[in-house]
Amino acid sequence: MILLEAGRPHGGDRALLGGKAFSINKMLSLGLPVPPAFVFPTTVCAEYYASGRTVPGHVPGALREGIAALERVVGRKFGDPAAPLLVSVRSGAARSMPGMMDTILNLGVNAEIAAVLSRQSGDESFGADTYRRFVEQFTHIVGSAPSEDPWDQLEKAVAAVFDSWCSPRATAYRKHHGLPDDAGTAVTVQAMVFGNLGEQSGTGVLFSRNPVTGAAEPYGEWLPGGQGEDVVSGRFDPLNLSALASSLPGVHEELLAAARVLEAEFGDVQDIEFTVERGKLWLLQARSAKRSATAALRHAVAMRHEGLIGVTEALERVTAEQLSALLQPHLDPEARAGATVLATGEVACPGVASGVVVTTADEADEQAAEGKDVVLATPTTNPDDVHGMLAARAIITEIGGATSHAAVVSRELGRPCIVGCGEGVLSSLAGRIVTVDSTSGEVLDGALPLTGAGTGDAVLEEFCAWVREHADGAASHLRPALNEAGQLQS
Repeated sequence: MILLEAGRPHGGDRALLGGKAFSINKMLSLGLPVPPAFVFPTTVCAEYYASGRTVPGHVPGALREGIAALERVVGRKFGDPAAPLLVSVRSGAARSMPGMMDTILNLGVNAEIAAVLSRQSGDESFGADTYRRFVEQFTHIVGSAPSEDPWDQLEKAVAAVFDSWCSPRATAYRKHHGLPDDAGTAVTVQAMVFGNLGEQSGTGVLFSRNPVTGAAEPYGEWLPGGQGEDVVSGRFDPLNLSALASSLPGVHEELLAAARVLEAEFGDVQDIEFTVERGKLWLLQARSAKRSATAALRHAVAMRHEGLIGVTEALERVTAEQLSALLQPHLDPEARAGATVLATGEVACPGVASGVVVTTADEADEQAAEGKDVVLATPTTNPDDVHGMLAARAIITEIGGATSHAAVVSRELGRPCIVGCGEGVLSSLAGRIVTVDSTSGEVLDGALPLTGAGTGDAVLEEFCAWVREHADGAASHLRPALNEAGQLQS
């Protein structure tokens, strides 16, 4: 067990601490506002599986030690109705696997403590809302209802998070991305802060630059009265970050300042999860942002011009698949002009793809295995849908914003994706052939023809020139994409 403390950063690397705890450790070292935490490193996950999915004998004692450290910092006690401490139990692989593993929030609450939380906070609904959230999430992840004993809750939650490393969705994700199965996940236990506590509270996600279009401006979403899972799950339609600037301008400016610090520290676009509790900003995680092919290219070129990275790293920031996608043909303008628009929504990952609409991940997987091009259309997506998202040519959802599960995963997979088309809008499209133009955010009737290649863009042409210049060196991984598009020697 490793304590993560302000003023005493741990020297562990990402492979040991996991991405989440590594970012917490880094943010604390930079003096940013982060709730205190401790972590069981990835080596404990290896112990867990080596012993047949049995929690190692040192873990219960280490949990007591770690919780005692959190209690000293926050002035509350775990399981004590007089001044209760609640915690989150979070997964964290060395390489980010967004939404693939499990997290449990609000752990440590029971019926008695829920009543105390409402009374002490002055918000009658707070305790009941927190308890409801915990019971629903714990039951779904652990597979049984939580006991009233917070220590029993905690030990079972830690085991469940280790178990999620080998869940079908996490296994499928690693196979798709060629990631090792033996790296394991860390488990971070962190003091809770509450976005569901009063009018000046909420949760959100900030990107230091736009992960969809590649624009240099900060981009994000804000959900008043929510907790982190509400935003990333896609079950709610959050507000634009400008709503936070209007309601809590000081918090908004502090958040943007933190984003600038983190981007400079990591030298890359940051995806930052944050909570505001009664007007106080707390940062929960920072990681390199998953981004669309367009954004990957534009960020790499912009950061090269800004002097943040060199040409070699700029070339490494773009994958062969992303460059190939940018050089693909686009919709024929004449066919596009006469097309019938069936639905519109928010662009989550730009691109164009056609296929028959299916409404479940299983159906997408089955039909794709038969050689069909499919478009996955659901109210929203969750981590259990990853196999269908991998199989689909495009993804469209009825609710959720650009930081929802569907949006984040589609950007990493490079799947055209439109989110927030409206409740009940997509179900009637089942079995219909459509074209998803997620550059414009429109779902169009029929399979529309493509024409030309994605050239004529000055930023793309500049990047391609770098590839040609370094085709036998730093850009060797990109050479096939240019060669396929007939541009290697142009």
